[in-house]
Amino acid sequence: MTIHSPVTAAASGTWLLGGELSVRRIGFGAMRLPGRVAFDNSSVSDRDQSIRVLRRALELGVNHIDTAAFYFSSLRSANELICSALAPYPDDLVIVTKVGPRRDRSGAWTDWARPDELRGDVEENLRQLGRDRLDVVNMRVNERISPYIEEYVGALAELRDAGLIRHIGVSDVDADVLGRARSAAPIVCVQNRFGLGTGRDGDAELLRSCAESGIAFVPFFAIAGSGGHAGGTADTPAVREVAAAHDASPAQIRLAWTLHQGPNVLAIPGTGDPEHLAQNVAAGAIRLTDDELSALA
Repeated sequence: MTIHSPVTAAASGTWLLGGELSVRRIGFGAMRLPGRVAFDNSSVSDRDQSIRVLRRALELGVNHIDTAAFYFSSLRSANELICSALAPYPDDLVIVTKVGPRRDRSGAWTDWARPDELRGDVEENLRQLGRDRLDVVNMRVNERISPYIEEYVGALAELRDAGLIRHIGVSDVDADVLGRARSAAPIVCVQNRFGLGTGRDGDAELLRSCAESGIAFVPFFAIAGSGGHAGGTADTPAVREVAAAHDASPAQIRLAWTLHQGPNVLAIPGTGDPEHLAQNVAAGAIRLTDDELSALA
């Protein structure tokens, strides 16, 4: 099957995030909007192009954007670009942000937030995005935070009760941490590093468990794989063969494979390039056969 734009995000299907927010399963990650290289202050994007990419994403039917206040370069902020490009926001647009990691004003990484500091981080996202309430806030977890996940999620639950947050998610967690997070508040999504040939042990089972519980599983680096922030990864012969059969790129096959892992999987590929955006969205229309999925496994 040949996939050409304009294929819209509707081809990827939908998921009810939190049981109420209908999002298309191909979304958009804003990490690379401020600069071509994530978290590199010397890499500054073309502002007009970044705004065009965001507006084009909505034209292509994307209604789920993933961002964070710590997505910035020396001259660009992902949240500010989103606000400038898209406000006033469409009623169906779901903007998901995350808290935990922090960078100082020069861009250097600093200590992650404490539970009592989460309100300030949530309010910073609200200011930058020009919103009164955040649709979803993911609590990003590391080895220091995971023993205290109940306290962190509890702090976000207080902000939800105060009307600043609609739903809570968690990021970079295993089944144990997710279970303890859910004991503190309802969790609507899990955002983990996951993709073809990459991911932590147990994440395939976690993905299926999330589906059974009505929780979205949102992989990051689904295309980049082990390349992470640097982007790109070596494609296997199987990926290249399946891509050729569909007249598609290896990146599109990686996204298609990701979406095939479960109805609760929401892809959030990021790019600052309009053509790559269209290709990513078009990947939602690729249907892989059982034999192709087996070959890719």
